[in-house]
Amino acid sequence: MVKPVLFILGVSALPLAVRLKSELDAEIHTPDCVAGGDVTYPKASAHLASLFRESRTIIGLCAAGILIRAIGPQLKDKHSEPPVIALAEDGSSAVPLLGGHHGANDLARKIATICEGHAAITTASEVRFGTSFDVPPEGYSLANPQHMKSATAAKLAGEDVRVEFTERVTAGSETHIVYHPKTLVIGIGCERNAPAAEVIALVSQTLEAGNLAPASIAAIASIDLKSDEHAIHAAAKHFQVPARFFTAEELRKKSPRLKNPSMLVEREVGTPGVSEAAALAAAGPQSELIVEKTKSLRATCAIARSPAPLLEIPGRPRGIVHVVGIGPGTPEWRAPAARSALEASSDWVGYGLYLDLAGDLKVDQIEHRFPLGGEEDRVRHAIELAKDGRQVSLICSGDAGIYAMAALLYEVIDLEPCRIAVNVIPGISAFQAASAKAGAMIGHDFCCISLSDLLTPWDAIERRVRAAAEGDFVISFYNPRSLKRRDQLERAFAVLAAHRPADTPVVIASNLGRPDEQVKIVRFADFDPDNVDMLTLVMVGSSQSRTLTRGDGMVYAYTPRGYAKKREAAE
Repeated sequence: MVKPVLFILGVSALPLAVRLKSELDAEIHTPDCVAGGDVTYPKASAHLASLFRESRTIIGLCAAGILIRAIGPQLKDKHSEPPVIALAEDGSSAVPLLGGHHGANDLARKIATICEGHAAITTASEVRFGTSFDVPPEGYSLANPQHMKSATAAKLAGEDVRVEFTERVTAGSETHIVYHPKTLVIGIGCERNAPAAEVIALVSQTLEAGNLAPASIAAIASIDLKSDEHAIHAAAKHFQVPARFFTAEELRKKSPRLKNPSMLVEREVGTPGVSEAAALAAAGPQSELIVEKTKSLRATCAIARSPAPLLEIPGRPRGIVHVVGIGPGTPEWRAPAARSALEASSDWVGYGLYLDLAGDLKVDQIEHRFPLGGEEDRVRHAIELAKDGRQVSLICSGDAGIYAMAALLYEVIDLEPCRIAVNVIPGISAFQAASAKAGAMIGHDFCCISLSDLLTPWDAIERRVRAAAEGDFVISFYNPRSLKRRDQLERAFAVLAAHRPADTPVVIASNLGRPDEQVKIVRFADFDPDNVDMLTLVMVGSSQSRTLTRGDGMVYAYTPRGYAKKREAAE
């Protein structure tokens, strides 16, 4: 769940923001000049607009007009806008400005209770009736939102408005509000690699034949052998519902309730039915089969009904491992996709330092800490968690695919196939951060070479160093030294010495993006390997790389692309 934002403009609002942070499980956004928050911003209006576009819940501890002016140009669709609340700095008034029926009114009431203030609810129907037609009970959805405004006006005028709860397709009207309960489960069985369009069409036709509303679908269910079946997940996405999976043993327990058991299916997968059994299993012990197994060319479909809306769906989702590159460590360099995966995951797996670097996003995730080394242990542990239907973040520093865990994860899955999903999320790698901090060292062709010979023979590493030296690449050396590996860096520089001028810039970058960050630029001839440890990246320029001293005395390094020659040719 994405945290709501407590937005402040100055230090005077910080005490109340700190007080509300834990109560609301929120994060504090402050201007660059104010310390003590979780995220800083340079310009208030641009930051507010960005948060709104990202559908973040905003609680602005500031004047309502500031929020209105910043967010006003972003307004498009009232049905999708996130909650926006203006809160007085003393907590005396909480005013829902937007998203009243999407949680803003309830959140304002909660804030008012915490602050012993007043929630200024202005939604007419809530003020008068305590509820609104577009806020259905949990487990229900509004079937005819186009009539909500007219029905509300009629209700406020004292007219009779009929409210109906039904799984059947019903049009409704300006005086007839229809809610669909989430009580139906679609059970699906299909051949391997069945077309998604066929499965979606089968479900749609089955619903239509029974006059059943797609909005009443609570889930799609199948056997765990199909947890990686594209067609089933495509159907779940099409109907905007979760997919749940069951073992053959769990489905076999539903055998007495099946209408169309099959000996052939039992021989193939270990249970006499998939679609009917899965629908019944996911709809719960009190469910009934309302549509028996229906067939298409390569798929089957059945529908079960729960006696009450399904707020929690039995079965397991398809587990996923997010291989998350968090960048060098600072939150400002962390990709939004990485943040989303970390927040959505139930489990974090990784080296303890990397888990600590993501700690600002931790709420109730279970941490699985591993020491430095043992990378395969981490990968296998993440896979086992995902096999149990969990959503897992395997956390890497830098980029997940550069000397990190993504390749190892795929290697293990290649050796031992499993049905989990994998999502590799890139991050800013150390060589990119080092180049940026030093200037623009990778402005032309470059390469990365790991000097660790734990998995790669030194002869192979030396050949690569020599080839990069002769090819005149800018070279980033990863894993330059460790407690046990002391001389590889010196040996690499000995190879480079014949190909690099003495004044070639060398960048020594340690703890990038962290409080003790250090970035130095030295001449090739002056490089001292004793200044390097396991948290350091060493970047050696090409023969064309050069340094630049600016007016403030700061030295930068860059590798020209060749535009000078282009300018000379033009002249």
